[in-house]
Amino acid sequence: MLYIPIDSHVADVRPPCVWHALYTRHQHEKTVVEILTSKGFEALLPLYQTARRWKDRTKVLSLPLFPCYVFLKGGLERRLDIMTTPGIHAVVSTAGQPAAIPPHEIDAIRRAVESGAHVEPHPLLRCGEWVRVKAGPLAGLQGILVRKKNLYRLVLSVEMLGKAAAVEVDGFLVEKLHRPEVAAYRSALAFERLEYSST
Repeated sequence: MLYIPIDSHVADVRPPCVWHALYTRHQHEKTVVEILTSKGFEALLPLYQTARRWKDRTKVLSLPLFPCYVFLKGGLERRLDIMTTPGIHAVVSTAGQPAAIPPHEIDAIRRAVESGAHVEPHPLLRCGEWVRVKAGPLAGLQGILVRKKNLYRLVLSVEMLGKAAAVEVDGFLVEKLHRPEVAAYRSALAFERLEYSST
């Protein structure tokens, strides 16, 4: 995962934990992060490992978990510096305003990538069996549990982008959430999205 913090002296008029998504040119995500970082921004590009086979060899590549998207923490008061970065098309917006990505969603994706478990892109799910991880590096994360062959995966969503990622989990380390818990979790996320989109 490409994650580069900025110096603390860089001012931000929005709350420091607000993340935004930038829409980039295809295969320009890593370059965009490097340039933004050189300009003093804090950018996040979650990566995953995948093996690609050619006729004579197999190579492991680090690819963006969410192709054509880079996450930016604050800094929108320097919009000109952002939009003049080669490879950036737009700041993801709703109703003409930059859309805020809830820190909870960013934290879940970051923890999944940093856990060392296998992570890969996954279609966004609207329904399924909701679970919570009970122990280990992913303890506390909640998402929809899916089974692929003999492996279990926890699907984590970035609702604003309509994207999701799946991380492998041990089936013995998850517990099923009951409907009231799922409803409370979704309500908290909805409130979080509303709170950060209105700041």
